[in-house]
Amino acid sequence: MSCLQTIQDYGLRSLGIGERLLPRDNFTLCEQVILIGSGMIWNVYFGVFALASGFLLATLLGVGKASTNPLFRKPASWFIFLFRGSPLFIQFFFGYFLFLSLKQHAPIFDAFSAAWLGALVVLFFNTAAYTGEIFYGALQSVPKGDVEAADAYGLTGWTRFRRVIWPTMLRLAWPAYTNEAIFLFHATTLVFFSGFPAQQQMGDALYYASYFADKTFNPFIPYPILAGYFIALTLVIIGIFGTINRRLNRHLPRSQRRKIRLRPNLIR
Repeated sequence: MSCLQTIQDYGLRSLGIGERLLPRDNFTLCEQVILIGSGMIWNVYFGVFALASGFLLATLLGVGKASTNPLFRKPASWFIFLFRGSPLFIQFFFGYFLFLSLKQHAPIFDAFSAAWLGALVVLFFNTAAYTGEIFYGALQSVPKGDVEAADAYGLTGWTRFRRVIWPTMLRLAWPAYTNEAIFLFHATTLVFFSGFPAQQQMGDALYYASYFADKTFNPFIPYPILAGYFIALTLVIIGIFGTINRRLNRHLPRSQRRKIRLRPNLIR
């Protein structure tokens, strides 16, 4: 089988498009690269949608935790503590069985027991908690002079937050938020190893890498391929977030612009 034929057969295999059966023996390098790359579609899906939706909740959590009103501060603080204090793997496990229990009483929860939605919800809450803490720290670091200047111009309430506090918060938080985004994409590899089943072998990149490692008893080919994909994805994220970071800091002299540095989290 040519590599072009392999791409046609397995390029979208993780979405259920193409060959239904996985190769069983005589694995070629092309098959491993294409199938693991096909699984990356799910990793990108989980990362992009969890990050985009989690950003909105994280803003509310950061503002809520910084609020002087205990009705907002306490729920935000406990939410952040709960999802930052427990391992993501355990959150996947409990999330899956919670959705299984709920769908027995309400059919509307049936879709949540599938990885495409249930795992996405868990990732959404997890990244919102971590990002909310980042935003809270950035809010605490907003220069008081900026707020006082906004007051002097007559800006109050929502207008002051939208035009002064929120942009400054983003500028201060963006380097740390970039690292959270990178780790979130890496954390998507836990989805199909935590409880959410891969239906019809439509798994993510790690699912296919593990399949080849188990069949060939040689992990030194599929796992480096997987690592290569994630390194490339990390470079893309750094490029995109770096461009946004330069946009957020465009008004500052070059010497004062905060550069994005990759700081991997050793423990989640």
